[in-house]
Amino acid sequence: MDATEVVIVGSGFGGLAAAKQLSKSDIPYVLISSTPEHLFQPLLYQVATGVLEAHEIAPNIAKVLRRRDEADVRVGNVVDVDADRRVVTYAADGVKHCVQYKHLIAATGASQAYFGHDEFQEHSYALKTIDDAKKLRTQIKSVFAQASSTGDQELRRKLLSFVVVGAGATGVEVAGQIKELAKRYFHQEVSVHLVEGADEVLPPFGGRLSEYSKQSLERIGVDVQLETFVTAMDADGVTVKSKDGTSRDIAAATVVWSAGVQAGGFARVLADATGCETDRAGRLLINRDLTVGGYANIFAVGDMTSLLGYPGQSPVAMQEARHAADIIRRKKNPGARFTYWDKGSMSVITRFSAVAKVNKWIQFKGFVAWLAWLGVHLFYLVGFRNRFAAVASWLVAFIGTKRPGFAELDDKAGRASDSYDERLAS
Repeated sequence: MDATEVVIVGSGFGGLAAAKQLSKSDIPYVLISSTPEHLFQPLLYQVATGVLEAHEIAPNIAKVLRRRDEADVRVGNVVDVDADRRVVTYAADGVKHCVQYKHLIAATGASQAYFGHDEFQEHSYALKTIDDAKKLRTQIKSVFAQASSTGDQELRRKLLSFVVVGAGATGVEVAGQIKELAKRYFHQEVSVHLVEGADEVLPPFGGRLSEYSKQSLERIGVDVQLETFVTAMDADGVTVKSKDGTSRDIAAATVVWSAGVQAGGFARVLADATGCETDRAGRLLINRDLTVGGYANIFAVGDMTSLLGYPGQSPVAMQEARHAADIIRRKKNPGARFTYWDKGSMSVITRFSAVAKVNKWIQFKGFVAWLAWLGVHLFYLVGFRNRFAAVASWLVAFIGTKRPGFAELDDKAGRASDSYDERLAS
């Protein structure tokens, strides 16, 4: 059985932040990840809509940590935790391996939630993993290609109809990008329906920023439906029900689901091992010092946890991870309570337009907010080469007339669209 000082489970924002913090004190650790990459999840929608390539937001986690002698990166799925014996068991290539630890940091994030309608998963596209983004990109390519070559107007309308469920940051960004993709790159008219159960777009922003976001989306032709819920879904589209009880069907070939999250399977494993309670979404109800259950040597951070209503955002995960690591490396006292420093939130709406909220007094929107968003995301992208590649792709997509992820279809779709228009005219 292997042994190490710390086991970190997960290679996302929380896992990577914990690893880097532990390295400052030369503390050895084993990082176990179900995937080989560190995923910059907030930019998944740009992979899906062809702005960025997958490798630009998902560097190999072993390469990211290659210069840190303390790091031992392993790919596998943690299947068991013996909290009393301090042993983690993970499976890799069908073989189980055990690692003994002194401290454990869990940072496995969250998966998509469907609010009791798991059948929706079969007919919609999520955006939580690189594979999700690639599947959605393939679907977008497919519907544009089919729409360009068909003479059936009803089929064409369905193919070029998109439903985005959830008007949080991901939903707003996807809706805006699909509209821009259709107009600037494929020169086709599409219908984009953004469905949100709350009474505002981007509810965490609220007030004038939410209203600005709604108006900006409507200005480019997005159909924003607030206080509206999806009640049914199949291969032909969705049924939505508004607050007044009115139901209507929306025919659509593509449904993007970005409403709600739930903790992944490892949260359940850890809850069973420690006796920690969970909320309805399966998130661990951790202690104020980020420990789990009654175990002072087990910490959980990020989206897999619930603490004081902190938002499920990467800054929370990173700050929590550093706090846990600081306790382990004795830079903070055992039992020290975690306090989140909210540095603000931002979201892109359309090309060159975004909203940013630092606090209730400092808020800005439009091009200035978009520049701030650009700078912050470049700062947090891991590795110089990834930053350079992202800048090049953004210049091509936002200023030029091409998208890296759709390069092979741009000319083909344009020619087919012109041909279709000629057939209609005749």
